[in-house]
Amino acid sequence: MNCTFKRKLPIPQVLKQEYPVTEEMAKRKVQRDEEIKKIFTGESDKFLLIIGPCSADYEGSVMDYVTRLAKVQEKVADKLLIIPRIYTNKPRTTGAGYKGMLHQPDPLTDSDMLKGVIKIRKLHLRVLAETGLTSADEMLYPDNHRYLSDLLSYVAVGARSVENQQHRLTASGIEVPVGMKNPTGGDIGVMLNSVMAAQSSHTFIYRGWEVESTGNPLAHSILRGWTNPQGQNISNYHYEDLLNLYAEYQKKGLANPAVIIDTNHANSGKQYLEQIRISKDVIHSIHSNENIKGLVKGLMIESYIEDGNQKVEDMIYGKSITDPCLGWEKSERLIYDIAEIL
Repeated sequence: MNCTFKRKLPIPQVLKQEYPVTEEMAKRKVQRDEEIKKIFTGESDKFLLIIGPCSADYEGSVMDYVTRLAKVQEKVADKLLIIPRIYTNKPRTTGAGYKGMLHQPDPLTDSDMLKGVIKIRKLHLRVLAETGLTSADEMLYPDNHRYLSDLLSYVAVGARSVENQQHRLTASGIEVPVGMKNPTGGDIGVMLNSVMAAQSSHTFIYRGWEVESTGNPLAHSILRGWTNPQGQNISNYHYEDLLNLYAEYQKKGLANPAVIIDTNHANSGKQYLEQIRISKDVIHSIHSNENIKGLVKGLMIESYIEDGNQKVEDMIYGKSITDPCLGWEKSERLIYDIAEIL
């Protein structure tokens, strides 16, 4: 291979022993996982909010954000279950740009994936230990999932990964909900095929082992909008889109039909303020149709401390260095509004 093999990274078991989950933290995660599972199975009528920065960049500002989120969670606990979005990998369309904390534990320095894999584990540990919340992360690299498997309560598979066989098979062996996004071309059949694959049992190679998965009945869809051949963003969160997805779920006969609506990306055209309107539009659809109400389990919102985004070198505290996000004041108001109108 035309690569320089820099060093071998420690296996997940080693890092889990070096940076362990305490017994109290493990109990909290079991409790949270059960609450989240009941939302997807329909046993709970609570609504999920998977909310947080486009990418986790600096530990201090991420912890500040999640600490604020935990206080809001206490006030809306009767209606909402909040999962902080702590995405430590960042897929890049062209391969250029900041690739996330895993690659660059300091966004201003070069890649160091040994420091990165340690830093992302320590960050997710801090979130659980200091706030009692368990978090969501994107599974950009399936082989890396086990570095965080005892900490995550939600896993997302991105629009560019959803057709990949290894992502689908790995999702089938994960115990928490895994959301499969529609691909960038918008084909919901591809997305549902991914859900079907993830809900099924498979034998495959994982981290050098032959493994057999049991299937993940909590695998589900994420609608994030799509891009047409002319490069235009097309949304797919509307009432008619949700009715169509419900009908397609019925045809497939999949377990626990469910969808999370991503309010940013192609659904908003990356116009981050549109997330407020889109969130309320989805809830209006929920109130208008019982089938949609049973299908839509929550929203995914990109939110941070400051509105918008910035260049890495600008170094404004709590402002996204990737896609633009909704600032804290607007995010907090939106959470309360969602709880009120549900």
